[in-house]
Amino acid sequence: MSWQTYVDEHLMCDVEGNILASAAILGQDGSIWAQSAAFPQLKAGEIDGIIKDFNEPGTLAPTGLFLGGAKYMVIQGEPGAVIRGKKGPGGVTIKKTTQALVIGIYDEPMTGGQCNLVVERLGDYLVESEL
Repeated sequence: MSWQTYVDEHLMCDVEGNILASAAILGQDGSIWAQSAAFPQLKAGEIDGIIKDFNEPGTLAPTGLFLGGAKYMVIQGEPGAVIRGKKGPGGVTIKKTTQALVIGIYDEPMTGGQCNLVVERLGDYLVESEL
C-alpha cells in the first residue's frame, strides 16, 4: 500500500460524518511521504521542534506547536508517543512511529477525540509494523 493510500483511506476517512481538515505522514527528518491536498506548507524548524518534544517531552508547551506557521497550544499527550494541540475550535494530533510522524489536523464539527482515534489508530498499526 502506498503512503498516499494510507493518508487518503485511513486518515481522511469518515468518522461519524466528520473528516479531518488535512493530514500527512512525514519522515522524522521532515520529508513528506504523503499528504492531503489541504495540508499546510511546513516552515523551517517546525518538525525539529516536534521531534525535540518527542525526545524531551514538555519543550513545546511554553512556546506552542507550530505547523505551517499556525500556532497550537499543546495539551495532554503521551510523552514520547503523541503530541496533541488545540487552536480555537480545532486542533492537531501527532503520533510518532518507528520511522514517521502521522499528523491529523481537525476543525469543527470533528472533535479532538475523533482526530485522536483516526491518527493514533493508524500510528499504532505502523508501530506494530515497525514503520
